[in-house]
Amino acid sequence: MKSVEPAPAAPPGPEQAPPSVTSVKPARPAPTARAGYRNRDWLHGLLMSAPAVVGLIVFVGVPFGYAVVLSFYNVRLDSPLAPSFFGLEQYRRLFTDPDLSGPFLRALLNNLTFAVVVVPVQTALALGLAILLNRKLKAIGLFRSLFFMPVVFPMALVAVIWRLILARSDQGMLNSALDAVSFGNWGAFDWLGDGATAMASLIVLSIWQGVGFQMVILLAGLQQIPGELYEAAQLDRASRWQQFRHVTLPGIRGTLVFVAMLTSVLSFRVFDQVYVLVRGGGLDEDATRTVMYQAVTTAFDQNNIGQASAITVVFFLIVVVLTLIQRRVVRPGNED
Repeated sequence: MKSVEPAPAAPPGPEQAPPSVTSVKPARPAPTARAGYRNRDWLHGLLMSAPAVVGLIVFVGVPFGYAVVLSFYNVRLDSPLAPSFFGLEQYRRLFTDPDLSGPFLRALLNNLTFAVVVVPVQTALALGLAILLNRKLKAIGLFRSLFFMPVVFPMALVAVIWRLILARSDQGMLNSALDAVSFGNWGAFDWLGDGATAMASLIVLSIWQGVGFQMVILLAGLQQIPGELYEAAQLDRASRWQQFRHVTLPGIRGTLVFVAMLTSVLSFRVFDQVYVLVRGGGLDEDATRTVMYQAVTTAFDQNNIGQASAITVVFFLIVVVLTLIQRRVVRPGNED
């Protein structure tokens, strides 16, 4: 009896070809499901940002809106009369009245001088400290804490400390050190009261107190750069300067932009150290008067709330314009 062999199977035709793995596409969620995911993400984002948004509205938006309203009125703390509507008179006086425009423009110039020096110097110094402390050494945490420590000190305390350092008398720490180095030939110099050194003293004080904060931000950015990039640069025999230019700077470009913008905003709102040193340290008021100092003294020394509100509104608009220009100039290259 012959065995019947099975006939070879015919090759599958085009209509019988098994589906390839690459041709299988994952099933897409229904539009309603995608919409639900988006709605949940939007709701979660809203809930997480709600405390910050509420705080921003309550402590920034509402006071600024009230300041805008007060700037159109003649409001004085020492007057029993009700506030009267002034329209744009406060703004006109701010730019045309010599008694008001002179101090305001001088304060604005002092603010710009302070920012032009502090922003690049403090950012560069913070970057240098961050690179120096981005090492795996013993007790590196202690050194980081020491450099960050001035940040946690209140600015009023920092101003008092530097008032003792820069005191005019022979008991001032800086004058005593210079007198010892010069073998008694250094006299008692008034670092705070002299107009030529008052702003420089204020700048040094502010950089010493704030550089640690920028250093921590830049240090976090440095630690996010992959170590493989430095290893590849070393294999290509790149020098330390080339590694810094082509690996470090591109890796922290966004962080540097953020630090520069943050330092700019903080430098424009300088007030505490000026007020403490002017009132108790003999700081030259005309050489270091800032716009915030001008607004506070106008409101509470001259009791002119309306004029102080106009100063803050104009200064806010100036800072916003300068910040937008700075962001446009130094924004990362990957932004549109």
